[in-house]
Amino acid sequence: MKNLKKQKKYVLFLVLLALFGSLYAFKAISADFSDEDFNRISPFNVRSLWLLRQVRYIIENYQVDADKKPASDEDLLHGAAKGMVEAWKDPYTRFVSPKQLKDEEIELEGHYGGLGMYIGDRDGAVVVISPMEDSPAERAGLKNKDMIVKIDDEVVVGWTSDRVVQKLRGEAGTKVTVWVRRENEDELLSFEITREIIKLHSVRYEMLSDDIGYLKLTQFKHDTAEEARNAVRDLVKQGMKALILDLRNNGGGLLDVSVKVVSMFVNNGLVVETKGRSKRANDQYYVDKSFYLTSVPMNVLINGGSASASEIVAGALSDKGRAKLIGEKSFGKGSVQTLFPLTDGSGVYVTIARYYTPSGKLIDHVGLSPDIEVKGEPNRDTSKDLQLQRAITEVKKLLRSVAGKRK
Repeated sequence: MKNLKKQKKYVLFLVLLALFGSLYAFKAISADFSDEDFNRISPFNVRSLWLLRQVRYIIENYQVDADKKPASDEDLLHGAAKGMVEAWKDPYTRFVSPKQLKDEEIELEGHYGGLGMYIGDRDGAVVVISPMEDSPAERAGLKNKDMIVKIDDEVVVGWTSDRVVQKLRGEAGTKVTVWVRRENEDELLSFEITREIIKLHSVRYEMLSDDIGYLKLTQFKHDTAEEARNAVRDLVKQGMKALILDLRNNGGGLLDVSVKVVSMFVNNGLVVETKGRSKRANDQYYVDKSFYLTSVPMNVLINGGSASASEIVAGALSDKGRAKLIGEKSFGKGSVQTLFPLTDGSGVYVTIARYYTPSGKLIDHVGLSPDIEVKGEPNRDTSKDLQLQRAITEVKKLLRSVAGKRK
């Protein structure tokens, strides 16, 4: 025990000696550098920086592999920035490296490698928000609300969703095993999935009958609004008299695109309001009248995989009396993230506000409750899709009502 205490004192002495030398050198070359200058550019006070310097010195000199696997200044800096951001305990406020930022830009363009699913943080766990349609994740059987516990042999409990995403991605053709905990299942479920190049097609449509159109949006990316607009035009040409808008398992996307989608069915008024601390965070988004297309009767399908931008669309159409919501309660991800670019190509996504529907309903951590609750899951076989079948029944009622008024 005495030897251990002596060893600790000796190590501390060496650390202090090295750091004192560093501080003395800094003082010598910065005689013209005032305390005011230092406080203006430093994110921490001198004592805090001293603590960071101690940690770096100890790791570099005593960690068993530090001499063989040195960490670059860039990695140390990004690690410190990431840790600082995570201290605010907001899963959607996050630091991203230059490479991560570029990868996410590629994802929004609709082409990247991975499993094809949206994930998010919920109650301290990373959960599947929704698997994308016809993706490796969907084909393997992953479902909304599955809690990701392990990836291959590594337990990921306590990880951020951003870190889990990086772990799940890899070269197309490689395999990854995802272990999840699912509601009403006693044992962990494992899924071996082969990664693919994910090509995101955000719009699918068809005529379900002679007069009922179907429009499914799987996300809101750059070209979704224009593709959806063309789809609705085509449905109208095919004789559509009523529409079912399917937003199930739509994990969200771009705010401006969601506003344009609402504008296709509403020709005036507020779509969504954002409220936050700063002036730039408080804003109101109104319909774009140039996007308006049709007033046909419609209903909207939602479920627990409907999040963010899809909740904006569903909330606006519901509040304005344009559509009933059918299905299950939405996810409840109603916050605004703004990217603040940093000088080295990295960035910080910051939650600056929360979404409110036109009637003032808060979406974040609350979600949207359906007007007509129907349990079930999306199914390519429409006859087995209970939620879709109920939406068809309800939209037929609307058609009969419209026809009765015309008489």
